[in-house]
Amino acid sequence: MNDDNKNQELDNEIDEALSNIEELKLSGSHKESIKEAEKLLCDDPNCVSALEEIADNYVSLDQFDRAEKACERALKLNEKSYTAKYILGFISSHKQDWPKAIGFLKSSNDIHSNNPEILRCLGWAMFNSKKRTQGIVILERALNLDPDNSLTLCDLGICYLQTKDFEKSVELLKHAMDIDPDNKRIRDCYDAAKGFKDRYLKMNK
Repeated sequence: MNDDNKNQELDNEIDEALSNIEELKLSGSHKESIKEAEKLLCDDPNCVSALEEIADNYVSLDQFDRAEKACERALKLNEKSYTAKYILGFISSHKQDWPKAIGFLKSSNDIHSNNPEILRCLGWAMFNSKKRTQGIVILERALNLDPDNSLTLCDLGICYLQTKDFEKSVELLKHAMDIDPDNKRIRDCYDAAKGFKDRYLKMNK
């Protein structure tokens, strides 16, 4: 077997392993997904995709310190890993470190533009850093790219609630609730927005 064929076979094996890791992650088997990604790293210590998957799984397990370490290692291998930057931005946003979150998310978006999930997190961080108009514009862009994303609908609904556009807030949150009726955060936000809207209408009769 010549070198080209060997390399192709190795690439196929890595792709197959990554596909299995992704499937385990999506099925909620995060610990098993991490184990498989670690096995891949033993074979290929420079596999950035495996580190990204490890980080993503640790985020789902709320183990942010471990996720950050995996992202930092990924960025040392590839400074243009938009996934690692996105995850670091997401974690910073979760910690309400808005300037840090915006820095990572903007950098991620510069590398991989028009990704609705990156834009959703960036818009939310911008809104919460008191750049409200800019945040809403970015969230609207994320929604245009992925119109039935319940998380984007919810975030945008909360933003409009805070800017006292109750009509728009209720509309977005109702749509989010129709898509994801079991999501407690969405339902609570919808109930709050509807309550504010009803009181506002009574006051202005």
